[in-house]
Amino acid sequence: MSQKPAREETGPSGRKAWLGLVVLLLPMMLVMLDLGVIFLAIPYMVSDLSLSNLEALWIIDIYGFFVVGFMVTIGRLGDRIGRRKLLLIGAAAFAVLSVLAALSHSPAVLIVVRALLGIAGATIGPAVMALIKEMFPDPKKMATAFSMMATAAMLGVLLGPTVGGFLLGVFWWGSTFLIAVPVMVLLLVVGPFVLPESRDDSAQPLDLVSVGLSLATMLPAIWGLTALARSLSVLPLVAIAVGLAFGVAFARRQRRLADPLVDMGFFRVRTVGATLLVFLLVGIVQSGNGLVLNQHLQLVDGYSAFQTALWMVLPVSMAILGVHLSTMLAKRFPPGRVLTGGLLLAATGEAVLTRMTAESGVATLIGGLCVVMLGTSPVGVLSGQLVMQAVPQERAGSAGSLSGISGEFGSALGVAVFGSLMTAFYAGHVNIPASVTGKTASAINETLPHAIDAAGRLPARAGSQVLAAARDTFNTGATSVALLAMLLFLGLAFVAHKTLRGVRPIGSSPEPSEENE
Repeated sequence: MSQKPAREETGPSGRKAWLGLVVLLLPMMLVMLDLGVIFLAIPYMVSDLSLSNLEALWIIDIYGFFVVGFMVTIGRLGDRIGRRKLLLIGAAAFAVLSVLAALSHSPAVLIVVRALLGIAGATIGPAVMALIKEMFPDPKKMATAFSMMATAAMLGVLLGPTVGGFLLGVFWWGSTFLIAVPVMVLLLVVGPFVLPESRDDSAQPLDLVSVGLSLATMLPAIWGLTALARSLSVLPLVAIAVGLAFGVAFARRQRRLADPLVDMGFFRVRTVGATLLVFLLVGIVQSGNGLVLNQHLQLVDGYSAFQTALWMVLPVSMAILGVHLSTMLAKRFPPGRVLTGGLLLAATGEAVLTRMTAESGVATLIGGLCVVMLGTSPVGVLSGQLVMQAVPQERAGSAGSLSGISGEFGSALGVAVFGSLMTAFYAGHVNIPASVTGKTASAINETLPHAIDAAGRLPARAGSQVLAAARDTFNTGATSVALLAMLLFLGLAFVAHKTLRGVRPIGSSPEPSEENE
């Protein structure tokens, strides 16, 4: 697939493009901020709305389920009706639904509104990526724009605990939803003047069978992966199998259609297939890593959830630094080399994490994680850049949805796989004192949080023995996971080196989009 010649971005049109980018970055930052805030707000919702554990889980999870479920359909819909129009419709819906969520007095209503917010949220990522491609046809400027998009998302992660904590300390839990309203209103007011409209004029009406198959693929699969992370049971595995079966049917139908929902030919373009694969696999390792290390900070090192979030400022700051460094490097050196070097650096960080102990404090953990985040930071920003540069503009929304889905499934898979590994390791290796028997011993054997709770009800000596044994076991599991992650990063470095070897530096000639097979 060849790219159109780059257009000049000088004068007012260039300034307008950068102003438009700022407008696009605000909703991206907001979405990431919201993901962190909801976890802080849930205890207040439980108290005010008398939520059951199941209702609380659905309020947290259903947003992500519907983002993933509808992203493929919405990405292609944007190609058909116009990406700016889709983004503005999504922003209007997000603002209205945020007000409804803030004013909800019923768990059922809040769950339904969160689901609808997921559909509205699914418009943002694909539309933003497609509009960036339209606004910055120069690959080097496009790379800078994508690095700013990644920075905005990470700033949302950083600001989430602070903003959420402030709002919950001053107002009621509904205020955490209302922060979306001014951002979306700004987008609605300014967007029509600074954002270009772009669409695929040759697109046919959406194939409704493909839409149904897409939903039947995504929703059971993402629910199954999320449920599997919480409980090793049959039902999540069945849901995943159902999703995979529908996924096969979806892929077969796409190959037969003249205007498919997803062009399966994308995956035969080496730049697209390779970068999406690396992005997915790195997402698995990174999200699993994050789960284990966040639990380590809270359950082994004894920090609160808010203190843990503050400790994460350093690693996320390193990731922001890495995004901009990798973007600059990829303009001078082949992106495959930048990704390979980053993944080798991430493996080095995991090697540091294998040296953690239950008594070593946070220096080893945070230091190792900073190196990991610095090393993995090129993956997200360069994968998005390479994928969008390699596909034609008329399919930009669809391609953007594939990047988003790779990230979402990587996160879900990582939490499910690494969470299950940690649970199995802990249950199989924790040493329970002989004096502790019955239901207490069973609880200690299940998870570290149960062990901490049980230790508090035991006599002081037995309790301290249980606590030390449980924390040592969890730490050993965490270092084993770090060793596994190190090996995976080394393998991914090899994959990136082999599959992206022919891709030239961003903005050079020939462009990465020409390296098809």
